[in-house]
Amino acid sequence: MSDFKLWSNGTIKMPYMNIPVLDIRKCLPDMWKAVACSLQIKPCHIKSRGSLICKSDCVDILTQCGDRRRFHEGQTPERICELLSPVDDPERCIPLHRYLGPSVLDSDRAEEVVHPCNPNPCPSNHVCQVNRRGCLDALRCQPYICLGEASDFLVQLDARVQVPTRTGPAGCYEVCSCGPSGRLENCVEMPCLDIHKPCVVGGQRRSPGSTFRVDCRLCSCLAGDSVCSRRRCLGSEGAQPQHLTGLPCDCPDRFVPVCASNGRNYPSACVARCLGFQDHQFVFGTCGMGNPAPASPAPGTRGQCVPRHRVCLSDSSACPQYECVGRPGVCDRNGGELACDTDGVVHLSVCHLQQAGKRLAYMGLCQEVCRKPQQVCGHNMETYNTVCHALADRVAVGLRGPLSRCGGPLGRGPGLCMQHCLLSTAVLPWLPACDPPRGLFMLQILWNKEAMNTFSKLNKNRPETVQDVLQVLRLHVSVPQCDVFGYLSIDHMLVVLVAPVERQPTPLQMEACSKEAEKIDSLINHASPTLVSHVPLSAFLTSEIRTTSVHSSGGCPPSPLRPGLCFLLGLLSAAPLLQQL
Repeated sequence: MSDFKLWSNGTIKMPYMNIPVLDIRKCLPDMWKAVACSLQIKPCHIKSRGSLICKSDCVDILTQCGDRRRFHEGQTPERICELLSPVDDPERCIPLHRYLGPSVLDSDRAEEVVHPCNPNPCPSNHVCQVNRRGCLDALRCQPYICLGEASDFLVQLDARVQVPTRTGPAGCYEVCSCGPSGRLENCVEMPCLDIHKPCVVGGQRRSPGSTFRVDCRLCSCLAGDSVCSRRRCLGSEGAQPQHLTGLPCDCPDRFVPVCASNGRNYPSACVARCLGFQDHQFVFGTCGMGNPAPASPAPGTRGQCVPRHRVCLSDSSACPQYECVGRPGVCDRNGGELACDTDGVVHLSVCHLQQAGKRLAYMGLCQEVCRKPQQVCGHNMETYNTVCHALADRVAVGLRGPLSRCGGPLGRGPGLCMQHCLLSTAVLPWLPACDPPRGLFMLQILWNKEAMNTFSKLNKNRPETVQDVLQVLRLHVSVPQCDVFGYLSIDHMLVVLVAPVERQPTPLQMEACSKEAEKIDSLINHASPTLVSHVPLSAFLTSEIRTTSVHSSGGCPPSPLRPGLCFLLGLLSAAPLLQQL
């Protein structure tokens, strides 16, 4: 509540005005605290303003608590609020009364959704994060993790952040890492951007930072260039709006998969070529076939390489489908992810697993259900040996069985599942019924590949991946009953779903996950430093949020395409695992 303490001095300092106020510790203190909380995601960017309090609340609080004796000539609560909060539409502003009264939830329902880091259980100046990693000792496992001492810029150790340069003009940034001292270190400057340069698209002038559409494609104006999704549009007859349909470049709807150099499956060589891949940049077959890991990191060195599937967003360096770890004398007990070996024993990290002379089965806690291979089909079109392999990859699960069972022409029989996997935006993490909860929110994020390439080059050519993005996004979901899943769509949009991890989520938990998704969408579209300061999320340009609309009457709807939704309604059967990954 640093804002509240600052305002207690008697003046609210704004970039274009100072607002004199009475002692807010005595005049409506709860309302001022609510205002301070709402401003935590206020953007400092040329895009539209977000998370404003409503005008009526602004007028009310300044009428009661404004120090009129110190108002400048002509200043009134109404005129001040016309500049600060000009709207009263609850869809575009935050009505404070919702958060000032007692909760309507009883104690039992309130426990369905918890916030382990609010209030902060950690020492002051420590970073609290929701514990999604799990613990070796379940009896002593806390739902939160304290990540050591930090500065006022709260990021975890080794996190990369994008911040404005101290001397350059607007649009000049540097990427820094959080060092052991608790300060930002190893800063490297990025190429400057002309953030005031507009775009000219189809003869129309577009403001810098604005979001618009070209036909059906979502676009954003960045430094004079329009960055658009790669969706294929089809003009409908008459005055009806255009809509999305078909495969890129009108490719035939045959499923003959190829694995491209970015680690993603594409349904055919035609689609891969359409999306810019040369013939030498893809191979026939699905990604993950065989063992891509070399025997050792380098000739004569000790250590082990293990398969690690990843989908790369940068293309300035290679996208290896394995991870090589040396064999140091002492492994870091606090670093890395938990790893399960082929004997069903969990280790603190791959390093500890190697020290024990074991073979990696999958990342995360060991699960009894995953002891025997039982192939599942992920919504990213990858076949996984078990549901644990899929969840470790942050992938929701569809049908049991490999993708080859979905072969054949799209639009007939089993091929429907692949058609929806390729084309549908209603990808959900539930299975087995066609009766999932309604109202989930899914984000479709437009991102800047040039920024991803820059981040990769500044990070010793380590590729930026979908998994990197999802892991950082997880830090922004404060409710442990919800988690983040996602994939790179066929039109190269990032599709992110915030979904409940309980086996039978309650309506309150569903609503909590939807609110978490709305929060992330708002942070992206308002370019809030709360989110876009974190690399690689700094490459996000804009986001669209969509609500999944699924019939809940039991069974699949009768539409000829709807049976394929059974492929997409992934993971209730695996929900207990989700809570531990």
